[in-house]
Amino acid sequence: MPGEVRTRRWNDPVEPGDGARILVCRFRPRGVRKADETWDEWWRDLGPTPPLLAAALGKGQPPLPWADYRARYLEEMSLDPGRFHERALAGRVAAGETVTLLCSSSCTDETRCHRSLLRDLLAARI
Repeated sequence: MPGEVRTRRWNDPVEPGDGARILVCRFRPRGVRKADETWDEWWRDLGPTPPLLAAALGKGQPPLPWADYRARYLEEMSLDPGRFHERALAGRVAAGETVTLLCSSSCTDETRCHRSLLRDLLAARI
């Protein structure tokens, strides 16, 4: 029986049944000491690339519309190393492991976050 894929922000409290808490941000949160990390693993290649993240946040340009961001993120995940990591994570979930995908503390709307897109990719693969 497949495991479950959950999503949260890295600073959300650990909940029973979270399984492996995996940070899926390109950048490690600033100012967090190693001893204070709330994640078990960091898979940076599952986060959006720096240019896509900058476009989404509107750095030097108007913020990228969600539909465009979604399409670009999914395209990034179709390339290596994103595809490799996505397949490896899907294999773990298919084998029964529960994972919780963690994103930035400032990412408050899960429906407009790459972690929800990644969760859907994993569900489709399993």
